[in-house]
Amino acid sequence: MLVGERMSHPVITVTQEMPVHDVLAMFKKDNIRRAPVIKDGKMVGIVSDSDLLNASPSLATTLSVWEINSLLSKITVKHVMTKKVKTIEVDTPIEEAARIMADLKIGGMPVMHKGKIVGMITATDLFKVLLELTGAREKGVRATILIEDKLGEIAKVSKSIAEAGGNIIAVGMYAGPEVGKWGVIFKVLGIKKEAVKAALEKTGKKLVDIR
Repeated sequence: MLVGERMSHPVITVTQEMPVHDVLAMFKKDNIRRAPVIKDGKMVGIVSDSDLLNASPSLATTLSVWEINSLLSKITVKHVMTKKVKTIEVDTPIEEAARIMADLKIGGMPVMHKGKIVGMITATDLFKVLLELTGAREKGVRATILIEDKLGEIAKVSKSIAEAGGNIIAVGMYAGPEVGKWGVIFKVLGIKKEAVKAALEKTGKKLVDIR
């Protein structure tokens, strides 16, 4: 799965001259949290809802509403945007996008193709991918087991489930509680919880959770 397959598009952009309060209203209307800033067809920055909100007066201010509106009308995107923008290419694996965003603690990145912005990949897009990879929207049996870091361990589990009439539609792995162990989460359709549990018991793997 590549970034281009799960990015949000078309891209909503803003200009440097747009007042902060206008962009906040646009973000609310279009249900977005960040947008690339464009000048003469090129990206010169990115602005997020937190950038915009930080430009607003404190609730403790003694200014009148008229004075506040006057001040806000003079604050534009240029004053609050981030100029150094981290981007990602459209053909980047989705897990690489997740790694970069987690490492840099950012909520989204513009997606590029041949030097042009073609989309945005956001934390929300990654959450949707997680739902797909774990089969979270499917009404099946979710089981978690521990396996040893050995060749063919998942194949043994898959074979046992298949022999019981079950169909594994999603599999995920995570580091186990000790070196040499992996946790495996999978979603099974076609058989009930009791049948899945019995199939797993035949493999001798430790069942951590089943629901």
